[in-house]
Amino acid sequence: MLKTKIVSSQEKVFLDDPIDRFPALTQISALRGEVLSVQFLFVDEGDPALPWRPLCDVTVSGALASACTLRDVRWVPVDRPVKPEEYDDQYLRTTPGLYPDVLTPLRYGGKIALSRNKLRSMWVELRIPEDAEGDLSLHITLSLPNGESTSTQSVCIHVIPIALPEQTTHFTQWFYCDCLATYYNVEPFCDRHFEIIESFARAAARRGRDTLYTPLFTPALNVLPGYERLPSQLIRVRLTEGQYSFDFSLVDRWVDMCDRIGIRYLEISHFYQQDNAQHAAHVYATVDGEYKRLFGWETLALDKEYQRFLRAMIAAFIQHMKARGDDGRCLYHISDEPYLAHLEHYRAVKEAIADLLEGYTIIDALSDFDFYSTGVLTHPVPTTASAPAFLEAGAKDLWVYYACCQLIGYSNCYVAMPSYRTRSLAFQLYKFRIAGFLHWGYNYYNNRASGDAINPYMDLGGEDWVPAGDTFMVYPASDGTPLESIRMMTMEEVMQDLRAMQLCETYYSHDKVVAAIEDVLGAPITFDHCAQTAEQLLAVRETINRMIEQAQTA
Repeated sequence: MLKTKIVSSQEKVFLDDPIDRFPALTQISALRGEVLSVQFLFVDEGDPALPWRPLCDVTVSGALASACTLRDVRWVPVDRPVKPEEYDDQYLRTTPGLYPDVLTPLRYGGKIALSRNKLRSMWVELRIPEDAEGDLSLHITLSLPNGESTSTQSVCIHVIPIALPEQTTHFTQWFYCDCLATYYNVEPFCDRHFEIIESFARAAARRGRDTLYTPLFTPALNVLPGYERLPSQLIRVRLTEGQYSFDFSLVDRWVDMCDRIGIRYLEISHFYQQDNAQHAAHVYATVDGEYKRLFGWETLALDKEYQRFLRAMIAAFIQHMKARGDDGRCLYHISDEPYLAHLEHYRAVKEAIADLLEGYTIIDALSDFDFYSTGVLTHPVPTTASAPAFLEAGAKDLWVYYACCQLIGYSNCYVAMPSYRTRSLAFQLYKFRIAGFLHWGYNYYNNRASGDAINPYMDLGGEDWVPAGDTFMVYPASDGTPLESIRMMTMEEVMQDLRAMQLCETYYSHDKVVAAIEDVLGAPITFDHCAQTAEQLLAVRETINRMIEQAQTA
């Protein structure tokens, strides 16, 4: 027997789930220009003794049919869904298995292959037209050949006639060009590599990321002493008779690409290693005609020659970007996640170049409050767990991040977490007026030490390092384009919810919008309290939309 159902995007559907456990979605609201996602579930609950079912036709009809894109939800093997003994009861599952995540184009020319007694899902993406208004229908029909069986499900989309405002909150997930070069076996920054980079970066920008990690140097991230990432730096360095010179032609190509795809800010790669800034970033140069590694694990951060090089490079880079008119787009990093015990060393390496960066923004992911309270860093990026101390101190334009330590109670982007918990980040960012959100893994396809590449279709946790989903949001397709994940779409929903809340505030006030959200949640908004069900999360957004519509018609 063929069964189908339309459900919300906040559900994650496992192959062995019964379709009846998911509540049907019959109506939902949206704003003009919004990307609205729902899911179409289908299962053949037939007698296993019956012959194999033929392919099904899928048809979409209704007022929004032309705005609809269908993709297949596919399952991936997950061997580390949670960090052992550090999880709560809201994770969907905690044992290894097949988890829904990657979204692929429909196979068989758009037909559907039924799996007997295995619940399947199609991802339904609707780009709400700019001129849409009122109650608009969408019908999805699954049909077996010869009229043997047909099932149609419908959802009504109530479109409020006002567009989402532009995104003002910074959003970055670190982008790894070296991982793309390794996976596709291409020379770093050759023409083909740039084609692949642009395809992946375009997808990031299309889904709300306005800031792109820009590798002036090979990223000094996620690499342990004795290991080395694939050399991939945009700046060409030459050392001739003791004098440094710099070629910024690849930087220009990168910035021009960012302009084409809608990236507004350039997040400059770290100047020191992710080891409490103890060592130099890996830098490659042509030295008296020979190309080789100039600085690396053997080079201490305050090494005089490295400092001479760094100051020359930074000065030349800023001058070049000023000439382009793009210097104000750059955000700088010193070193990632320094510990409190190394505060004075961090201060020293920062001050060694701080005069060159005066007037520009330096941000670093760190969570010890003393880095901020002592004035070492005026734009820290604490974890969502550490953010309250910075907020209480009145930190302005605060960014936050999460990674592999926000496990219990907090929002995160793990495959084993429900989507409504990931999406809860929106009202948290809104309440605390967070200026930017950072996450380290857009397309990290290495293991922990970056000593080896992994197969992202088989390993979502960096070789048993972090919970699945922390390392990347997109999968590399064979043609050099990214395949998006459920989590990628959920993070787009986060940014859209945030924009809707900001729009709502223009009619009411920040306090009234927060109060309305907290009334739905039944609790104050904190970083460690998320929506408890898909229905509750959707009710938050419906409340915001209703307030906007009421203000418009008042």
